[in-house]
Amino acid sequence: MSLNASVRREPLKGLGEPAPGSYHTGNLLDVRGLRVSFGGKEVVKGIDFSIAPGEKLALVGESGSGKTVTALALLRLVSNARLSGYARFQADSSFGAVAANGRGFEPVDLLAVPEQTLRGIRGRDISMIFQEPMTALNPLFTIGDQIAEVLQLKQGLAPAECARTAIQLIANTGIPDAARRAGAFPHQLSGGQRQRAMIAMALACKPKLLLADEPTTALDVTVRGQILDLLTELQKEYGMAVLMITHDLNLVHRFADRVAVMEKGVIVEQGATHDVFANAEHPYTVRLIASKPVRDVVERGVVATPATPPLVEVAALGVDYPIPLAGFSGWFKKGMFSALKQVACRVNVGQTLGVIGESGSGKTTLALAVLNLVSFSGAVSVLGQSWGGNAAHNKGIRRSLQVVFQDPFSSLSPRLTVQEIVAEGLKVHFPELSAIERQARVLAGLAEVGLDEGHMPGLLARYPHEFSGGQRQRIAIARALVVQPRVLVLDEPTSALDVTVQKQVLELLQRLQRERGLSYILITHDVDVIRAMAHDVIVMKDGEIVESGAIGTVFGHSTHEYTRTLLHAAG
Repeated sequence: MSLNASVRREPLKGLGEPAPGSYHTGNLLDVRGLRVSFGGKEVVKGIDFSIAPGEKLALVGESGSGKTVTALALLRLVSNARLSGYARFQADSSFGAVAANGRGFEPVDLLAVPEQTLRGIRGRDISMIFQEPMTALNPLFTIGDQIAEVLQLKQGLAPAECARTAIQLIANTGIPDAARRAGAFPHQLSGGQRQRAMIAMALACKPKLLLADEPTTALDVTVRGQILDLLTELQKEYGMAVLMITHDLNLVHRFADRVAVMEKGVIVEQGATHDVFANAEHPYTVRLIASKPVRDVVERGVVATPATPPLVEVAALGVDYPIPLAGFSGWFKKGMFSALKQVACRVNVGQTLGVIGESGSGKTTLALAVLNLVSFSGAVSVLGQSWGGNAAHNKGIRRSLQVVFQDPFSSLSPRLTVQEIVAEGLKVHFPELSAIERQARVLAGLAEVGLDEGHMPGLLARYPHEFSGGQRQRIAIARALVVQPRVLVLDEPTSALDVTVQKQVLELLQRLQRERGLSYILITHDVDVIRAMAHDVIVMKDGEIVESGAIGTVFGHSTHEYTRTLLHAAG
């Protein structure tokens, strides 16, 4: 979506210009009959909502429901869109017209004001936190410079004052050593720090309304809680209203005063958060609330006996990465960063080992080491065999140990069809199969994960971009299963999915485990997913295991403060 948007605005069909008194004068924003269409296809279909000063409204729904488009339409940041309806905003006095009674200022219609006027409102009266800070922040400028630019353009401050204020704003969002971090580029910050920098930029001019588009989706559970607490604190301090766009119902319950539920471009239910959660009336709202992962696994002892050897066993595992040293010595040698330190764990037959921890804790590095995709010290045994230097030997292990990555869109080649993607492993591990036999196995594998040509004509000839996120993840699972592995490494397999799709994928994985006796190494920061799937769990922090054991013991009677922090942050 382009910031230099080409937007056509039409009158509200059938309603005409609303009377001056038809809007609630106490509201900061009144939206009536908002419609957004692209190329004749309507994606937002005449929605109404309002936000009072200082109020927190959550706009909830699955991907494709129209949430983000609604927020972007308010600031006319959608490209080639046709807009209709009204969005009356109580802007700063310099933009509004004096009311007929001489008291206060009449609101402006965000969909009708000239572009020059809207530029004055953007960033000053209404700010936005975009969903992915790594792509929203400019990689060529430091964090401090990007915040200072907002202050200079919107408030006309001198360069030195902009720099000082930017550092103070960074400090206010809880980033340590703010003066040094102001000189950092986006890639030099963690995900949580980048999100805090986006918040600092959005709040630079103390806006009346903050539009927050999935501000915590890509963050760890503890960082998510910190960002939520920060937004609540700053919202109270600045007295601003917040429109929160999210599909995270736990976040909504904890943060929002009111909630509006959106499905296929229509708001199907709205009201006070407590009332909607306690007495949901619309079937879609009920389905969203009921989408929490449910545990449905074969419990310990049914699949394997204590004497059964583990499928995967890890002992004294260590992974070190070279890092540059500061100063003159860095010209001649490298330092070392220990990503994993003496890690030991095992995966039993037909069971799931959950690996949980924050970003940077070593979860994914552990997975890469088990898959022999990074150099490591220590021992990794898969089905009684250790990784070696012989390619033929390793090939046999790889067939037994497959992986499903976090983001199916980036892990599936956009240049290959579904048939080519799923059949790729068969060509490597079963070269004796004919083309007809390979296709039969591909179709069987896709049917096993709920995809078949009967419901999706031309399935095998389609490309990844032609599928939804949940369907792409099913294709990724089919690709892994088609070579008949014994163990799947699942690296955040549901973090990029909506809650209802997440539940469907977890149910699929649970069914496959029951039917095939598969074992999983499940890497996630989602406590609810671990509770639903894992038999054993290891809690990682700074490359080390701080607590491990059966899921009921670790989560029910945790002994380490870090584990308790994770569980508390998850609610």
